[in-house]
Amino acid sequence: MKENKIILSGLHTDDFRKIIDNKEVSLCLLTNGAGAEVAVTNYGAKIVSLMVPDKNGKFTDVVTGHSSIDDYLASEEPYFGAVCGRYGNRIAKGRFTLDGIVYDKLALNNGPNSLHGGVKGFNAVVWDMKQNDARSVELTYTSADGEEGFPGTLTVTVTYTLTDGNELVVAYHAVTDKPTVLNLTNHSYFNLSGAGDPTIGDHLLTINADRYLPTDETSIPLGAPEKVEGTPMDFRTPHAAGARIHDDFEQLVIGRGYDHTYILNKKEGEPTFAARCMSPKTGIVVEVFTTEPGVQLYTGNWMTGNLVGKHGQRYPQHAALCLETQHFPDSPNRPDYPTTVLRPGESFDSRTTFKFYAIQ
Repeated sequence: MKENKIILSGLHTDDFRKIIDNKEVSLCLLTNGAGAEVAVTNYGAKIVSLMVPDKNGKFTDVVTGHSSIDDYLASEEPYFGAVCGRYGNRIAKGRFTLDGIVYDKLALNNGPNSLHGGVKGFNAVVWDMKQNDARSVELTYTSADGEEGFPGTLTVTVTYTLTDGNELVVAYHAVTDKPTVLNLTNHSYFNLSGAGDPTIGDHLLTINADRYLPTDETSIPLGAPEKVEGTPMDFRTPHAAGARIHDDFEQLVIGRGYDHTYILNKKEGEPTFAARCMSPKTGIVVEVFTTEPGVQLYTGNWMTGNLVGKHGQRYPQHAALCLETQHFPDSPNRPDYPTTVLRPGESFDSRTTFKFYAIQ
């Protein structure tokens, strides 16, 4: 029997052992020479805790989550730390056309739209998990042809690597046997003041984007991008995340905050600076670099404070923010957006790096 271990974040490894869908679920730990620690479960390929030093050298857990696998299974927030797919973000009306074939059986699990791959997306399946070494773990999942309404047998590998420079590198690789659409992202909820701190309103945020995608009231892009200049959507220079979140600006009113795709200033496929976020309380900074064309800023607008998180903590509205590197929502229905089509003989390869450090 495997030994129960209390990890740096105070969680117990035994609390993450369970048989789900006839597969064993457990917790994997990544550690580096600097003492940082990342805990990953193969249920949903979720990042459960992420311990990095603050300005005083105190290790701080900067992602929200739960204290046991049972709590994750019962959570009203199924995407904490998860890999989202087969299509992260939304597809309008749960339908799209690919090579003249209409696929219209996607689950409508977010109002009139399909969200994050459907009722049982990649966040709710058990991945095969192989730890490469102390710093790296590889998770693999094969999604059957027709699963959640998507075509093609798709094999996805996600590799998490913790470097000695306190970088968490997330590398995605996928292949298919039939034309399909694909949009993968990690949905970690960050609070750099420490998971359980009640707000990210004071976090200073920068996003390397001149344009964003306005949405309708169901969070589907209206179409053409708009400039951030002159609006509360502008994070080209550092602003507190909560400074303008309740402004009388239509995009913020309908979303109860930020839940928008920013079009990064870059060429698609090139690893580029995407965003920077800093907590003035802890001095912890995260810088995000990605090969993806966009980043979705979500400010925990629908968090209620009802669910119990790690160590009995509550997560009220705006208690965390997400920086989800990805392609654009509803791209399968938008030929003017960067394509999310993957074909046999091709491979999907994407890389995002979250670099952590602290300043005084």
